[in-house]
Amino acid sequence: MRLKSAIGIAILSLLPIMAAPSMATAQSLPSLGDTERGELSPLMERKLGEQIMRDIRRDRDYLDDAPVLEYLNNFGSSLVAARPEARGEAGYDFFFFAVRDPMLNAFALPGGFIGVHSALILAAQNESELASVMAHEIGHVAQRHIARMLGKQKQDSLIPLASAVLAVLAARSNPDASAALLMGGQGMALQRQLNFSRDAEREADRIGLQILRDAHFDTSGMIAFFARMQNATRSYTDAAPAYLRSHPLTTERIADIQARIREQPYRQHADSLDFYLVRSRIRVLQDPSPQGLLDAEVAFETQLQQKARMQVIAAKYGQALVALRQGAPDKAQDLLKQAYAATAPSGTQSAILSGLGIEIKLAANKPEEALKQAEAARAKFPLSRVIAQQYADALIAAGHLDDAVTFLRDQAQLYRQEPKVQDQLARAYAAQGKQALQHLALAESYALSGSMPAAIDQLGIARRSPDASFYDQAVIDAREREFKARWMEEMKEAKQDR
Repeated sequence: MRLKSAIGIAILSLLPIMAAPSMATAQSLPSLGDTERGELSPLMERKLGEQIMRDIRRDRDYLDDAPVLEYLNNFGSSLVAARPEARGEAGYDFFFFAVRDPMLNAFALPGGFIGVHSALILAAQNESELASVMAHEIGHVAQRHIARMLGKQKQDSLIPLASAVLAVLAARSNPDASAALLMGGQGMALQRQLNFSRDAEREADRIGLQILRDAHFDTSGMIAFFARMQNATRSYTDAAPAYLRSHPLTTERIADIQARIREQPYRQHADSLDFYLVRSRIRVLQDPSPQGLLDAEVAFETQLQQKARMQVIAAKYGQALVALRQGAPDKAQDLLKQAYAATAPSGTQSAILSGLGIEIKLAANKPEEALKQAEAARAKFPLSRVIAQQYADALIAAGHLDDAVTFLRDQAQLYRQEPKVQDQLARAYAAQGKQALQHLALAESYALSGSMPAAIDQLGIARRSPDASFYDQAVIDAREREFKARWMEEMKEAKQDR
C-alpha cells in the first residue's frame, strides 16, 4: 500500500490527537497554559517528531530527492522567515518534505516537520496556492496544537502514542493488520480524533494568512485552492479529498477566511521557475514505473500545448528527466537544451536545471564534463546543497579522490546532521582503498539516520580493518562508547514505555 494508508490515517491522526481546546484556551491563542507547557515540553514534542520521521524516511514513498527537498525547504523557510514568530517559543527548525501519494493532502508532525503529498503539489496551480497550504500547516506548529491537545496528558503517554502511529506505518503492507489496529482501543482513539477542532483550524488559518501576507503571496490563493479541492470531491469515491476530511472546511471557516482576505490588499505574486520544474520532477518521481513514465510523457506533451514560457520550460525539463530515467542520456541532453533555449528571453537561472545537466553527464559516463558543469554551477549557486552534492559525486566519478575527501570533510563539519555527506565520504574512502575510514563514515551515516545497531556494527568492521591506524582505533573506541550509551538509553526508554 502507498503512504496514503499510513500518512492519511496514522500521521494525520497524530497531529489532531487531542480534545478540542476550551473557549478560554482558544481565545488566548499565543499563550499556552502553565500546566500544558509543563506537561509537554518543546523537547518532547521535537523528540516525538524525530522518532516518527525516522520511520517515514525509511519508507519507499518518502521522496528522498535532493532537488525536491531543497525547493520545499527553501520555499517553506521563506514563509517562516517572513514571520519569525511562527517558530513560537520553542524556536523550531522546520523541515519540509514530500511523499508519493495520489490523495490531495498535507500534514504537520510534532516539532516542526511538515509533509506534503505529491498530488497536492501537482494540483497547486501557482506558488500562492502551495504557500497557502504550507502556511496553514506552519500555523498548526506555531500554535503548538499538539502540545495544547496533549498538554493535559502525562509525558510518558507520548511514546506509546508514537508507537501506535508507527504501528500503522508498519502495518500498511498488510491491510488486514492495519484495519485490525484501527479497530483496537488505541486505533479507535486515533480515528475518533482525526479532525482538528474548529478553533484549531481557525487559528491555523489566521497564522497562515498572516504568513502569506508578510511573505508577499496572494492571500486569495487559500480560498482558490480549497474551493478547487471541494469541486474535485466528485472525483473521489470516499466523498472528499483527504485534506478536506482532515482539515474540515466549514462554511463558517470559509466566511472567516474571506473576511480576513477582504481586509488585506491584493498582491500579485510572480511564480518562480523552480516551482514549475519541481512539479515536473514530482510528476516523474511519483510513479517511476515504465507505465508511469509513459503517462508523464503524455502529461508533458499536453503541457506544451499551453505555450506559456514557464510551462514549456518545465515540460521540456520533465521530458528530459523521463528520457534519463528510461536510460537515454543523449536524448535527455537534447531535451534539456530545448528547455534552456526556452529560458533565453529572460536568461532565467535555476539550480534545478543545472543539476539535471550534471546528472545527465554522470549517467552518460562523462565525469570530466560533469565536473566542469558542477564547478560552473557552484559558482552560480553557492548555497545549493544539491549542487554541492553533485560536485562531490563528480569529483569521485572523475577520480579526483583527494579533492573529494577534502571537500566532503569540510561539508561534514558544516552539515553535521546530513547522512548523505557521510555516505559520499564513505564512497570516496572506498575508492581510495581506505577501509577503516570508509566504515567509520558509514557508522556516522547510520547513527545520523537513527540506526544505532548498524552504526555499532560498522565500527566493529572498521576496527578489524587491516589499515586502521592507532588514531583510527582511538576514534573508533570513543564513538563506540558514545553509540552504545545512546543505544542503551533508547532501549531503556523503549522498555519503560511498554
